[in-house]
Amino acid sequence: MSTCDSRVTKAALVGNSSSVDLREVPVPRPGPGEILVEMQACGICGSDLEKVFGDYGQPSMRLGHEPAGVVVDVGEAGGTERAAPDGRRGVEAQKATFSRGDRVFTHHHVPCYSCHLCRHGRETMCPQYYESNLSPCGLSELYIVPAWNVEHGGVLKIDDATTFTEAAMIEPLACCVRSWMKLEHQKGDSVAVFGVGPTGMMHVMLAASRGSSSIICVDVNEFRLDFARRVGATDAVVPSAGGTNMMRERTGGLGVDISIVATSSIAALRDAISATRKGGTVMMFGVPSKNAMLNLNMGDVYSREISLLTSYAASDRDTADALDIIESNKIDVKSLVTHTYPLSESQKAFEHARSGDGAIKIAITKD
Repeated sequence: MSTCDSRVTKAALVGNSSSVDLREVPVPRPGPGEILVEMQACGICGSDLEKVFGDYGQPSMRLGHEPAGVVVDVGEAGGTERAAPDGRRGVEAQKATFSRGDRVFTHHHVPCYSCHLCRHGRETMCPQYYESNLSPCGLSELYIVPAWNVEHGGVLKIDDATTFTEAAMIEPLACCVRSWMKLEHQKGDSVAVFGVGPTGMMHVMLAASRGSSSIICVDVNEFRLDFARRVGATDAVVPSAGGTNMMRERTGGLGVDISIVATSSIAALRDAISATRKGGTVMMFGVPSKNAMLNLNMGDVYSREISLLTSYAASDRDTADALDIIESNKIDVKSLVTHTYPLSESQKAFEHARSGDGAIKIAITKD
């Protein structure tokens, strides 16, 4: 268990009245098996915006789960020496691989890999997944990575060629990678992406890298639609009554093979179901608002054999895959980071991310 010393550090926390409070908190001191990281860059996620400005449907109110930084202290050896179910070594062996000065990405949640849900490939549903977190949060000058995360592969070294802002894209890309692992797709498939914010844009890039024949993007933000064309979209449209007809025209009257809903909009989910061909798949990727409801003609879903899938968060296996994609330059995530703000301007950064004005991904960096 980490302790604190007499020094203070700054952390961005959820405030009152749609605000981000930058507060001074005691500097955490790493306990057995833990590491202390100095944040260099951390992306703002849509769930962070929901926590500040909306009605977030998940219980955690911590800000910042996409951080990358430098290890500044390592706790004493601790934990249990045991092999993880997938063959990785335990805390004693893992901790020895990290030292001061290491450049790292740190995942906020890590599953157990041994429970019933983990054994069925549902790691993000694992009860242990929610039990550990970065402290005080990822949007902090200094934060603790708990021993559990270190032990179970939640810390990844990044090479010198990868910038910290690129590394801050590992977690959102990992979430996208996880959803694609669930999709049955073939080269030449048509894909529609509803909502081309940062993760929607990553879905466009992943679809292009997998040889999709057409990638149709739908969004209300013209800047983002133009940007989507530059990263692989073949068509980009504003939501309208004729949008579904356009998608059918582009696909020989069939509808798209795969629709990815990368927005919280329930209307977009309804449009995605309508735009998808018989036997096609709709991936619900965006985080809906708390208690969001949808009136749906289930007879239509049934008779057209529409598969409706969901994908929540990412495991550390997914983050490892995402890091490989970034370091091997399979997709260019750095082009998505259009703006950076220092930690001291977190409120301004969040307001910009909320408006989306001329922006794709916004990251917060060390002051």
